[in-house]
Amino acid sequence: MLFSQLQFWLFFAIVLTLYAILRHRAQNRMLLVASYVFYGAWDWRFLGLILLSTGVDYFVALRMGRENNDRRRRYLMLVSLTMNLGLLGFFKYFNFFADSMHDLLSALGFQPSPLVLSIVLPVGISFYTFQTLSYTIDVYRRQLQPTADFLDFALFVSFFPQLVAGPIERASNLLPEIANPRRVTSEAFGRGVVLCTTGLIKKIVIADGIAPSVDAIYQSTAPSGADILLATWLFAIQIYCDFSGYTDIARGVAKMLGFNLMLNFRQPYFATNPQEFWHRWHISLSSWLRDYLYISLGGNRKGRWKTYRNLMATMVLGGLWHGAAWHFVAWGAYQGMLLTVHRALFGRQGGSLATVRDGFERPRPRWSAGVKRLAAIVLFFQVVSYGWLLFRAESLAQVGQFTQSILHLDIAQFAALSIPKLPVPTVLAIACLLLWDALIERYGPTFYAGWATSLRGALYAGMVYLLAFGATTATSAFIYFQF
Repeated sequence: MLFSQLQFWLFFAIVLTLYAILRHRAQNRMLLVASYVFYGAWDWRFLGLILLSTGVDYFVALRMGRENNDRRRRYLMLVSLTMNLGLLGFFKYFNFFADSMHDLLSALGFQPSPLVLSIVLPVGISFYTFQTLSYTIDVYRRQLQPTADFLDFALFVSFFPQLVAGPIERASNLLPEIANPRRVTSEAFGRGVVLCTTGLIKKIVIADGIAPSVDAIYQSTAPSGADILLATWLFAIQIYCDFSGYTDIARGVAKMLGFNLMLNFRQPYFATNPQEFWHRWHISLSSWLRDYLYISLGGNRKGRWKTYRNLMATMVLGGLWHGAAWHFVAWGAYQGMLLTVHRALFGRQGGSLATVRDGFERPRPRWSAGVKRLAAIVLFFQVVSYGWLLFRAESLAQVGQFTQSILHLDIAQFAALSIPKLPVPTVLAIACLLLWDALIERYGPTFYAGWATSLRGALYAGMVYLLAFGATTATSAFIYFQF
C-alpha cells in the first residue's frame, strides 16, 4: 500500500474510525494489528522477519536490563547485532558481495561459477533494523530502561506510518508516546491533514512529474552534458520531494493518531556546506550514524587523522546502507570526502554562516551577508547535485560517462535539449515549494500561524487545488522503498 494510492487512504479511514472509538490499550493493540496488516500487504512472508527481529531484541534488551555483569551484557549485545545485521546482510547484500567476488576472481584469471540467489528484499528492512538496533544499543549503554510490555515494543518496531521508510525513531521518543494515553485535538488533526496534503503535493505533483524527464536522460545512451546537468538538478528536486513527501505524510498520519514523529528534513538545499547539509537532510539517519557508528568508532576523540578516518568510514557505510551497489558506496565516499575536507579546513564548528542543529533560530543577516549566503547556497547545491549523479546512476561506468560529458559541456547544448519538458503544474508546484521553504528558512516553520483565518483558508484551498489538478496519472513507488 503506497501513501499515494487510494487503497492506503481507505485502510487509514478504517483505522482512524476504530481508533476514535477505542480506549488507550485497545488503541495500541488495534494499531499493532493494523501495522502487521499494512506490512503483510507487501508480502506476508516479510512478517516472519519483523516478528523475529522484534522478539529477539525485546528479550535481549529485557535480559540486559537485569544483568550487571559487563561480559554477559556484551554477549547479549552481540546476539542482537548478529541477528539484525545478519538478516540485513543476507537479504540485502548477499548477491552484491557474491557478484563482486565473482568479478574480482574473474579479473585475476580464475573461472568461478556465479553464485546468485533469488532473494526478495523485504521492504523497510534497513529502517526497522536500525530502529531496533538503536533500542538495544541504548539499553546496553544504560541510556534507556527496557520496556516490559512486549506489545508496546512490537508497535514501536512496526508502527505503520514510519515502518517502511522512516523516520528512524528512537525508543526514548516513540515508546513513551505508545505507553501514555493520547489525546488528539482538532488543531493537531488539522496539522496532520496539512502535512499529508503537503507530502502528497511533493510526491505526486512534483516528484512523479519530474521522474519521466530524469529517467529519459539516465536511460539514454549518449545524452549531452547539458541534458545530464539539467536532469541531475531535477533529480535533486525529485529525491527531496519524494523522500520528504513520504516523511510529511508519515508525520501527518501519525499526528492524526496523536503521535509526534521526529522532523526528518529542514530545508536541506539551503545548506552552505556539507556539515550543515547533514544536519538538514535525512536527520534520523544522519543522527543514527553519528550516535551509533561514528561515536562507536571513536568520533573525534582520538586525534585529527582518526577523526577523518571515522568520518569516511561512517559515510561509506551510510552509502552502502542505501543500496547494494558500488555507485552507492561511491556516493557515501563522496559525502565522506566532503565532510572530511570541510572539517580539515574549518574545524569542528564549520564555516557556515548559519548551521542548523536543534532549532530554527538564526540571526537575520545584513544585506551583504545575505548575498554571500545566497551565493554559497547556489554553489553548494552544485556540489550536492553531483553527489546525486552518483546516487542516481545505474553503474560506476555511467558515472564516468556522465561526468566526462559534463566536463565537456558546451553552452550551445542548452539550445538543443532533448530532456522532456515538465508539466506546468509541476513547475508551478516547484516554484511554490521554493518560496515556502525560503519563508520557513527565514521566519521559522510556524510563520503563517498568525495569518488571518481567511488567508490561511485561501492557502489551504490553493494546496487542494494544486493537488487535485496537478497530480500525475502515473504514480511510482517512493524512491527510498528500495532501501
